[in-house]
Parts: sequence; C-alpha cells; structure tokens
Amino acid sequence: MLATSFTGTLSERHGTPVERIPTPQRLVDWLAVNGLAVDSCTPVQLELARELRESIHAAATAAALQKSLPAAAVRVINDCSVGGRAAPILTAKRTRQWRLSSPASVEDALSVIAADAIEIIAGERDGNLALCSSSMCRAAFFDTSQSRSRKWCDMNTCGNRQKKARFRANQRRDTPAVDSA
Repeated sequence: MLATSFTGTLSERHGTPVERIPTPQRLVDWLAVNGLAVDSCTPVQLELARELRESIHAAATAAALQKSLPAAAVRVINDCSVGGRAAPILTAKRTRQWRLSSPASVEDALSVIAADAIEIIAGERDGNLALCSSSMCRAAFFDTSQSRSRKWCDMNTCGNRQKKARFRANQRRDTPAVDSA
C-alpha cells in the first residue's frame, strides 16, 4: 500500500528513528520508485511530505487501535488530497496508474498518497490496518493476509529481527551454565 509504505520512510519510531527521506532529492527518488515521478522538490515541499507522512501514521495508528482519528491529522490528509492535480488512468494491462500534472509537482504526488491513505483508513479496501508487533517499530501496516493475522510490518526486517531475538533467547535458556570454579 502506497500510504503505509510512505509512513515507513521513518522507521524504528520507538527506538532510534531512521529518516529515509532526509533530503529533497531522496523524496524525489522515493516518489519515482513508487510511480509518482516529479520534476523537483524544495525543502518546504519535503517538510509538507513529512507532515503528511506523520499525519497518515497518526491516523492509521488510531484506526488500527479503534480510536478516534486525530483532527489535525485528518485535516493534513484532506488538505493534501485536494492540493494536487493527479488523475487515475487505465492502462492497457487493466491496471490503474496515476497521471500527475505537467510539470509534475510534489503536491500532485502527495495528493495520490493522501487519497490512498483515505481509502485505507476509511475501510474501503479489503484488509485491516494493524500495528507492527516490534516494540522498536510499531508501524501501521495494511494486512491483506488471508487470516488477517500478520504480526510485522515487514517480515524481512521487523519479523526477522524478532525471530532472531527469540531464537537467541531460547539458545541462552537451553545452554547449561558453565561452572568456572
């Protein structure tokens, strides 16, 4: 999901946070990889993107916990949603792509991300919002697994770390203490 992937550009929120879009160019690169190529990004646009990211995270976390959505987060998401000029287009392969204005702006791309967040948080897609079980992460993710019981935002990062930690703890517990007398 685009919106929850975007919130992942700040990881380990409950440990030592890792900012994955530290510069305007890194945002341009992230948007291009996600099918939302823009021409350039200013520091002000980067701050707007980070504000949207944190608003999506706050709203998705509240939704996953069945709590009221923070009004300030909803306002930012809605403002970004209507702040761009993007339109869905149908491809020959029967998939939806987004066409941004020309020249494409960061605001256009953010409007697509905000619209995706709205669909997810409003429950318009088949799946559930959940929070990563990693105490360092706690990222909101969209669970589309058949049982809707995923525990981690990403098996290759958080899930793998948790399984390794559990394995090491079991190894320590099962290893007899060596007497050094």
